[in-house]
Amino acid sequence: MLDRPRLTAPRFDPTGLDSGAVDAAVREAMATAGSVYRIDEESLRAARPDLVLTQAVCEVCAVPASDAQVAVANLGSGATVLSLDAHTIEGIFETIRQVGAAANVADKANRYVAELEGRLARVSGRVKAEPRLTVLGLEWLEPPFIPGHWVPQMIESAGAINLLGAAGARSRGANWDELLGLDPDVLLIMPCGYDLEASRRDANRYADRLLSVAPRAIEEGRAFVVDASSYFNRSGPRFVDGVEILAALLHPHVFPDARLEGRGARWTPPTRNQSMA
Repeated sequence: MLDRPRLTAPRFDPTGLDSGAVDAAVREAMATAGSVYRIDEESLRAARPDLVLTQAVCEVCAVPASDAQVAVANLGSGATVLSLDAHTIEGIFETIRQVGAAANVADKANRYVAELEGRLARVSGRVKAEPRLTVLGLEWLEPPFIPGHWVPQMIESAGAINLLGAAGARSRGANWDELLGLDPDVLLIMPCGYDLEASRRDANRYADRLLSVAPRAIEEGRAFVVDASSYFNRSGPRFVDGVEILAALLHPHVFPDARLEGRGARWTPPTRNQSMA
């Protein structure tokens, strides 16, 4: 799918920016333009779509549904706009069914949902007897954001206990003082929109903060960075891959053959890396 034309783009270049700088740029874009992303209407017209998928989950993470609806209306082509608004695992499965119905492949969508449900059930079965570790997940580092939507369910599905954030609720901002004293068994670093290496770089920038809120997890080798953009942040079917990745990180002896390269890894503060070199 990477050969398809890209019809949206952020209003600022995030290359090289840390969490704090991105947060400031997002706030400025929202204040001045009302959204972080813009639509290339000329390219959209050239694509001549019959069906346009948009989202209403988060106005910061992608083009808002209202912007997509206006852009499609400007085409005058009569294209259908389907806005997806999943906030739980069950909601994600329902949106898959909605897309299948809109694309006239409802049976295929139902079979796919059943396949994904089977994969989740297999993970749950394999971790059922394992100790349930406490997990502090962070979807952003400056300011820190507590995960919501489907992510708490992902953590639970991987056989752990989610410490902060409620399933179905929106992710929320916090402050570092609020996180002090939690002392989780596991620290999960999953900045929204970041791949594995970008997550690692941001964790390195805020290593002192992370050490202050999760010293035991880091000391015992249970701090992890993940490709959050691909497998955790998006309300699509790859969240099941995310559950499998997290289960393998938490219980490596149960999933010795898990494919983790480029997807998830142990994180160690850079000062310790340097001292081991």
